[in-house]
Amino acid sequence: MARIELRHVSKRFETDRRTDVTALEDVDLEIRDKEFMTLVGASGCGKSTLLNLIAGFEMPSSGRVLVDGREVQGPGPDRGVVFQQTALFPWLSVEDNIAFGLTLKANRGKGDPAAVTKRMLERTGLARFHAQRPAELSGGMRQRAAIASVLAINPSTLLMDEPFGALDSLTRSIMQDFLLEVWEEERKTAILVTHDIEEAIYLADRTVVMSALPGRISEVIDVDLPRPRRYEIQSDARFIHLRDHVTEIVRAEAIKGTFSAVAA
Repeated sequence: MARIELRHVSKRFETDRRTDVTALEDVDLEIRDKEFMTLVGASGCGKSTLLNLIAGFEMPSSGRVLVDGREVQGPGPDRGVVFQQTALFPWLSVEDNIAFGLTLKANRGKGDPAAVTKRMLERTGLARFHAQRPAELSGGMRQRAAIASVLAINPSTLLMDEPFGALDSLTRSIMQDFLLEVWEEERKTAILVTHDIEEAIYLADRTVVMSALPGRISEVIDVDLPRPRRYEIQSDARFIHLRDHVTEIVRAEAIKGTFSAVAA
């Protein structure tokens, strides 16, 4: 069953030169209920634009974006978004940041704020740091707090735009395992944009490879690897084969995009 559908979606932006740039062109995509999907592709291929359309931050120039059969008209509490730069209030403690979303009118009735916040602090290993402010935390802990603040409002869909892009490789690896554990427990529909092909394969049920600008779906790849997954699977021959296959497609699209830009 498709939970999210993009039907013939295109998105154009007007530049300062009053010319249109087509970020996405005629994209058809279905994301199944409780599926973990990752989006990869060369820089500027429209990955983040696609995510923003699902989040409701942008509207398509043509086509339709549907969630549970209803057309997306704007942001909603059913879709939680995690960004690369953590969207935490610097003047609030970790605890208050996590609890904040539950104070909003759209999220009232989603549980007792104190109990939910306590559970999120414990689930993310941040209970000891509940009184700290974001500036007093490491990058990994800030991103955990950001994910906890989104999970606290219990969205049915989790949208993530390069959430670990600013982290060092070791912290990134640890956060990938953390995200997998949370997803395996919560089983939300999840879509993650990343430039890291190994990350994309490690996390996903399916990986979508996007073409160079204008962004189209180049290939949708089933990641037929057992779950639950842990770091060691990245040395498995099946993982390496998938990584090399996706890398080959992304590289070819990046080269195509570079030569197209030079020719233009």
